[in-house]
Amino acid sequence: MVQIDDKIIHLDVFKEHFLCDLPKCLGSCCVEGESGAPLEEEETEILDKIYPKIKHLLSPEAVDIIEKNGTWETDADGDKVTPIIHGRECVYTYFDGEGVCKCAIEKAYDEGLVDFKKPVSCHLYPIRVDKYPNYEALNYHVWPVCNPARELGKQVGLPVFRFLKDPIIRKYGERFYEEMEDVAKELEKMESVKTEQSE
Repeated sequence: MVQIDDKIIHLDVFKEHFLCDLPKCLGSCCVEGESGAPLEEEETEILDKIYPKIKHLLSPEAVDIIEKNGTWETDADGDKVTPIIHGRECVYTYFDGEGVCKCAIEKAYDEGLVDFKKPVSCHLYPIRVDKYPNYEALNYHVWPVCNPARELGKQVGLPVFRFLKDPIIRKYGERFYEEMEDVAKELEKMESVKTEQSE
């Protein structure tokens, strides 16, 4: 574990590799799972506000669920999450011509319709943030549907935290990310010393 400010970061965030491979995974992270994407308190208000601007990008089933139950819901653990369609994909998704599940909120953002990219929990994945009274824990979440991303990340040598540079800066700021880079350099030095000693 590594501590930066009041954040405790698992070493796997620095040591493991990741790069989304959409042609292989088909966006399964937006489809699989027991509940929708975790939401920050302020994000529930944002979803209420932007829904009219993204409604045309959503499936009829998604629109029906949102209009009946709202733009977000509370799961079995009491956490605020995005609604899902019949236990499957998030309501804020669409399928492109290749059958890849993508984020409709992000599409609206890219088209300049909204100024909210996507829920930060989605943006930060595969890092999952667990909040405690005095600190936050940043853990690397291993999910079989993301095996192609781990393989591709390993091939190109891209650590999890560097893959997530933009969302980390979005949530925690530039300085925090720069400190993560410093930690990574120290870990690399320690690893090279171990290698030299074992030779």
